[in-house]
Amino acid sequence: MRLHYKFSVLVLFAFILSCKETPKADQDLVDKEVVETNVISIPKSWVDARVNKAKEKLGASEAGKIVWNAMEAHGGLAKWYANGPISFRFNYQPLNGKTPRDSYQTVDTWSNRAVHTSATDSTAHFGWTGEQAWVKAKDSTDFAYDTKFWALTPLYFYGQPFVLNGEGVNLELLSEKTYKEQKQDVVKVTFDAGTGDAPDDYYILYFSKDSHKLAAIRYIVSYPEYFKDGGHAPEKFMEVVGEHTVNGILFPTSYKTHWLTKNEKPGEHITQIDVSDVSFENNLPKDFFDVPSDAKILNE
Repeated sequence: MRLHYKFSVLVLFAFILSCKETPKADQDLVDKEVVETNVISIPKSWVDARVNKAKEKLGASEAGKIVWNAMEAHGGLAKWYANGPISFRFNYQPLNGKTPRDSYQTVDTWSNRAVHTSATDSTAHFGWTGEQAWVKAKDSTDFAYDTKFWALTPLYFYGQPFVLNGEGVNLELLSEKTYKEQKQDVVKVTFDAGTGDAPDDYYILYFSKDSHKLAAIRYIVSYPEYFKDGGHAPEKFMEVVGEHTVNGILFPTSYKTHWLTKNEKPGEHITQIDVSDVSFENNLPKDFFDVPSDAKILNE
């Protein structure tokens, strides 16, 4: 499900979870507190208010406390927002020969806007402005997949657990599991009706009881454009692999997606995802996420 319409998701990936929305910056705060510049910026008061609201909400339940502890273990929600927009290469490779998705992308974590550039053609782009999906490519084969859906999907894998603090998100504590010989706290994520593109999606997240770090993600994909008659794909199991710290935020280096077996274990390895070229961008021009003049609008 995607919150770039309203979640404020993991996602991420055909595991391809749909995205959820991070609340947009309060425009009054922006107008009053941000000195006029030519770069994208956000007032510190917005970050503080957003973090305090998330901490209060998550602290009201045992499942929420586990998610908050995971955010802290991964560098902290305040640091996540203070760092600004994030750039990374997300190389999604199905092992059955189906369409790969490989792009460099920059995502505004404050208001969920994104611009992707093809890893094989630097002139081919697509994106999401917060209201419009667009694509700019010489050939339709440059992006042989649903770019509107994919615009924020990688963030809702790579941005875990920080993307779990939005509106319409419900957290449920499940029984603990043992994964790779370690005890795991398990939290199920569901969404209110009308939240995002695919409110019937769910995620089941494994957090190490010792380190509080995210270890694995189970999920389904129910995006209506993929399942026009309803329903969803079989549940999958995504293994979180490696560690890499950028500007104080801990990220994985890759993911391995498997079919989930009947005994709730990872089965056949079906997708390999590698993430690289990670950085935070704090000098982007204000029009960076706007629709290019010669781009095609996808949702009109």
